[in-house]
Amino acid sequence: MLVKKLKSNLQDYDGKEVTLQGWVRTNRKSKNVSFIELNDGSTFSNLQIVYTPEMGGYDEATKITTGSAIEVSGVVKVTPEGKQPLEINATKITVLGMADHDYPLQKKRHSFEYLREIPHVRPRANTYYAIFRVRSVLSMAIHTFFQDRGFVYVHTPEITGNDAEGAGQCFTVTTIKNQDYEKDFFGKHAQLTVSGQLHVEPFALTYRNVYTFGPTFRAENSNTTRHASEFWMIEPEMAFADLSDNMDVIEDMVKYCINYVLEHAPEEMAFFERVIDKDCINRVKAVASSTFKRMPYSEAIEELQKAKGRFENNDIFWGMDLQSEHERYICEEVVGGPVFLTDYPKEIKAFYMRENEDGKTVAACDLLVPYVGELVGGSQREERYDVLKAKMDALGMDEEILQWYMDLRRFGGCVHSGFGLGFDRMLMYLSGIQNIRDVQPYPRTPRNLIF
Repeated sequence: MLVKKLKSNLQDYDGKEVTLQGWVRTNRKSKNVSFIELNDGSTFSNLQIVYTPEMGGYDEATKITTGSAIEVSGVVKVTPEGKQPLEINATKITVLGMADHDYPLQKKRHSFEYLREIPHVRPRANTYYAIFRVRSVLSMAIHTFFQDRGFVYVHTPEITGNDAEGAGQCFTVTTIKNQDYEKDFFGKHAQLTVSGQLHVEPFALTYRNVYTFGPTFRAENSNTTRHASEFWMIEPEMAFADLSDNMDVIEDMVKYCINYVLEHAPEEMAFFERVIDKDCINRVKAVASSTFKRMPYSEAIEELQKAKGRFENNDIFWGMDLQSEHERYICEEVVGGPVFLTDYPKEIKAFYMRENEDGKTVAACDLLVPYVGELVGGSQREERYDVLKAKMDALGMDEEILQWYMDLRRFGGCVHSGFGLGFDRMLMYLSGIQNIRDVQPYPRTPRNLIF
């Protein structure tokens, strides 16, 4: 019997005997009655187990340690007047696996820094117990959104010979100790992917609407709360879709994911609101019910120049790459809600983004939302072979490596667009958790590789 099933059918089980398995969160002994808080993994909240000296094995049960795995048989008692909707009056408690006394999670608040050192145990701590379930729920939301709309899910490779972003911040995959890659496993330089975009584009030109959702890697030596060396990305790609179509899908997806998580993880979101960020639910509800504005990058620069003196970085000029404080000012102070910034200078965007007619900007968009700034980045892709080739030549890129990508423009190419949503940052946004290390099961960051 699962606790979740009990709670969803209270009246059906009232007065009946059930058997459950789970882990002890707390065990409190008093003179005439004792209590175990049990969690079986099926729901966020614990189930109270009540046991008395009349139960066989009472003395042994009072010695059960926090973290132990147990099996409980007992009678269900519905308690509408109590803090919890039901409790179990135990008739038998069996230890399935006793936790040693040095079990690292005791009945006190542990710092996130401490819990990051024990990633194999920290899922049992309330914050992580909540966020990793929401991680699962949000994954389902992503797949449901795209599958319901006819998108094809494509598994793009983790090992690649291409650097999609052209930034060179890649992890090399090798079986040798030197850099003689011709003698290596693949006979060439191989690396972990920084994006699935280039590999998913050919499928968009086959199935029309596709998406890839998987891990990506950046060898960026950045020790911030927002960066990780391994993270998950959602990257849809759509044929016969321009930048405006792209933004429509982004808006629909973000709203859908917010509403899905609020519906399917209400206890976890209530916990975040109570313990992590008291505004998290109101904040995401406001986004889900708003209309996303659209503003050209040039107009955003004008607004920032009017507000000079309000930022840590007050060197505001056309062509700059906006910082988080600038992005938040635009969406929180100027727009008062989510906003797409569009038409960025081509020098600060990737080579594959479509060049606009002005020759200075590209058909790119970043979705900015209150509290975090940029949440999603996307663009219309450059479908013109000669323009793409000229851009790659100007950047000194090796065309031979990406000739296959350029060929897509010669073999039935068309207008197409796509975007990338950082899955881990979306979790941070939903929960109010400030550090990306606390939304990932096993975070990979510079100088940090536990397990």
